[in-house]
Amino acid sequence: MRKTGLFGGSFNPVHKGHINLALSVKNSLGLDRVIFIPSGEAPHKSSDEYAEASDRYEMCCMAVSQYPYFEVSDFEINKEGKSYSIYTVMHFRQLYPDDELYLMVGSDMLLYFDKWFEYKEILKNVTLAAVSRNGTDFDELGKCAEKLREYGEIVVVNNDAFPVSSTQLRKMIKNNEDTSCYLDEKVVKYIILKKMYL
Repeated sequence: MRKTGLFGGSFNPVHKGHINLALSVKNSLGLDRVIFIPSGEAPHKSSDEYAEASDRYEMCCMAVSQYPYFEVSDFEINKEGKSYSIYTVMHFRQLYPDDELYLMVGSDMLLYFDKWFEYKEILKNVTLAAVSRNGTDFDELGKCAEKLREYGEIVVVNNDAFPVSSTQLRKMIKNNEDTSCYLDEKVVKYIILKKMYL
């Protein structure tokens, strides 16, 4: 049985922290592949914070191109309306009915996962892979995971924190600061060419 990770996010822009996180989860859980899923219209974010969906998709494709076990899906960016995770989960469950699916979420998301739309249905169809980004919240995550396990499988994966966020990178780009140590070279060139985040 193939083990597939689903990694959603705005990827605005995608950076090396995202790649490192995906590699960490892939290696920890023995995944065969990870599918990056750039979000369309997120339920809890204003769309004016986003670069164009097509640009975020292209940057993801560039950033993962050297990794044969990483893919990028345009499902959410082509879908109309809010991008609730249940719709994405059901899409991939139907697309890959024989795969063991893992939905990757940040530790902050696990703490309020029971507030997500159709969260019980999500847990019926995937294993939730919660990623601890600093290693200090393991106990809290463990307690939260235990409560949710009556509805499905949950694993907690430790991942070394990456020292930058997409929000910080957008500010750096706007201030004409060097971001080459945080972004794939092709992504840097794409952002410059398209004059993004200025």
